[in-house]
Amino acid sequence: MPASRRSPAGPRPTLKTIAAATGLAVATVSRALTDAPDIGAATKARVREAARSLGYRPNRAGVRLRTGKTNVIALVLSTETDMMTHTSRLIYAIAAALRGTAYHLVVMPYFPDQDPMEPVRYLAETGSADGVILNQTLPDDPRVRYLMAQGLPFVTHGRTDMGLDHPYFDFDNHAFARLAAAALCDRGRRHLLLIAPPLDQSYAVELIAGFTAEATRHGIRAEIAQGITSDSPAAEVEAAVTARMGQGAPDGLITASPTAAMAAISGAEAAGLRIGRDFDIVAKEAVPFLRRFRKETLVVHEDMGRAGDFLARAVMTAIERKQAGAGQYLGQYLGQYLDSPTGLDAGDGQQKSQ
Repeated sequence: MPASRRSPAGPRPTLKTIAAATGLAVATVSRALTDAPDIGAATKARVREAARSLGYRPNRAGVRLRTGKTNVIALVLSTETDMMTHTSRLIYAIAAALRGTAYHLVVMPYFPDQDPMEPVRYLAETGSADGVILNQTLPDDPRVRYLMAQGLPFVTHGRTDMGLDHPYFDFDNHAFARLAAAALCDRGRRHLLLIAPPLDQSYAVELIAGFTAEATRHGIRAEIAQGITSDSPAAEVEAAVTARMGQGAPDGLITASPTAAMAAISGAEAAGLRIGRDFDIVAKEAVPFLRRFRKETLVVHEDMGRAGDFLARAVMTAIERKQAGAGQYLGQYLGQYLDSPTGLDAGDGQQKSQ
């Protein structure tokens, strides 16, 4: 009887139930459900479909006793992360990549007043997860050093600058900043303002380096916004930009956050300026929205679906030890500025290590 019609009081399906339904050995069924590399893709699909139709759910305690595994992957996130755009897409993509595998996703939040090491230590000390995904990576990230010392498989969204070989997915923010600055120069903008991420984060370092290098190449003025970051509350960004857009104001803005971009546009407009005439702005976004807010906005799409899918598969690879050192990817912005509704053309990335 299908799972949806089975009586709640009926017997709980087991590996033997699936084996009987598929004609396979119990050991084969078990290895198929744990994504064992020696089981073919067709057999895995057949077993998983039977498990789904029968309503099979593994006993997590039993699995842990037999294998020492939890079948859990933990995504460690700051509660300050923008949940409406990049992070929501990232969570969805990771969950989608894990769908149909033996692994389940849990999100481990930490708060602004909390030591970011706390959730990582908890996961390692309690054995609550088989692998960890870290976001908002720092150039010198103690979480990375700790997880490597503990031997707990992990992957980072963003690179480090620690001389340690670990799996990661990152976008080439250095290239994004150069492309954005060049696009603004092409529009005749000569004084650029970067609303950078928090300066302790890896991608802020890359953004600032690319931004200043391209401004120097074009011989134009480059300014880093003071007192705010792309993660600051929208009201603070708007007020700061309004105050800055007086005499001698920048005529080109760059930010990696759609929320900061909208706040900056509102701030400039509050100062009496008009986008596309008095200033231009380039921003990254994961969800197509900014051009609906102001059609003159110059946009680069950041593919969080690709990021989440890669991170999930890289951490599973690290857990299963299928490939030593697997999973390094740097997304590159290879295209040139396009004067069209598509904004800036974001090219494909490249695998750094396999």
